[in-house]
Amino acid sequence: MNAIREPAPIIVTLQLDAATAARFEAERRAHFPPAINRVGAHLTLFHALPGSEETRVMDMIGRAAQRAPFPLAVEGLMRLGRGVAYRIASPDLVGLRGRLAEAFHPVLTPQDRERFRPHVTIQNKVTPEIARETHARLCATFEPFTARAEGLQLWHYRGGPWSPLGAVPFAVSPVRR
Repeated sequence: MNAIREPAPIIVTLQLDAATAARFEAERRAHFPPAINRVGAHLTLFHALPGSEETRVMDMIGRAAQRAPFPLAVEGLMRLGRGVAYRIASPDLVGLRGRLAEAFHPVLTPQDRERFRPHVTIQNKVTPEIARETHARLCATFEPFTARAEGLQLWHYRGGPWSPLGAVPFAVSPVRR
């Protein structure tokens, strides 16, 4: 009997400016347990859109990307219980994610229906003690900074490292006359 495999779920992340992405990636490599660090540093907008809706997802993401890049305030660090993340604030990001969530609402997983808390995880799945120590050490020298959102990235989730599906840079559509 042949089993029909569902298409892999789609993850949507925010594309950050190169300097910020490199900074978060270096911190993730420094603090995330290497044996389970299978993906790069990222800011997730959606954890699992249905792969069966790939054409619709790509279309919606393409339309959502017809906008100018925008600033992100990296405000501080947050504890995740067994990890640490950078807390991100941006009305533009919250609005963009909210509009996409409305469009995808019928197919959102319970996790993607939860309140959106923009962050970039740099440590996870460690003991609470290690997470507390990392948080305290990083907070001692942290200074808020501004990053830039430059586009949207799409990935297939196949149980391990994510497979790239596409990247759509933010770009304002040319004015048609």
